[in-house]
Amino acid sequence: MDIIETAQDKMNKTIAVLNRDLGSLRAGRANPKLLDRIMVDYYGTPTPINQMGTVSSPEPRLLVISLWDASMISAAEKAIQKSDLGINPSNDGKLIRLVFPELTEERRKELVKIVRKKAEESKVAIRAIRREANETIKKDCKDGTITEDDQKRLEEKAQKATDNAIKEIDRIANEKEKELLAV
Repeated sequence: MDIIETAQDKMNKTIAVLNRDLGSLRAGRANPKLLDRIMVDYYGTPTPINQMGTVSSPEPRLLVISLWDASMISAAEKAIQKSDLGINPSNDGKLIRLVFPELTEERRKELVKIVRKKAEESKVAIRAIRREANETIKKDCKDGTITEDDQKRLEEKAQKATDNAIKEIDRIANEKEKELLAV
């Protein structure tokens, strides 16, 4: 039974990663989570911006980054410019400001494509987890540790877990698409 539990745990982790990745896609409002993936070379160590200072959103379309080490402002700016945010940071020597323009229809469609791509990647990962579980089940049956009836039952449970995970991925992706396309 723990083969299925392990597979379900891996599937849940895959869904959590998808949720985190989609949370970092902006949908019109400036969200500090957008910066979670951006790494800055902090004295030779890649460090997330949110661990180098405070990130706040004083207005719906503005993020303000206040770094604890002011000497890292230019490195943080470069990391933001290299990222896929498409935002040009500005600084006054103490703070980095990110002004988010309204999303254009074209940019919204690009973001929807990214959502679909990430959802498909997650589905591929879920199917790989199912395949791995099925291989383990078949090996156990071949070794004689489980019966053929148990093999069929476990394979059906693996398939059901896969179907549920894919439904959840579709739900999450559809929700994010609606959020992106809402004007």
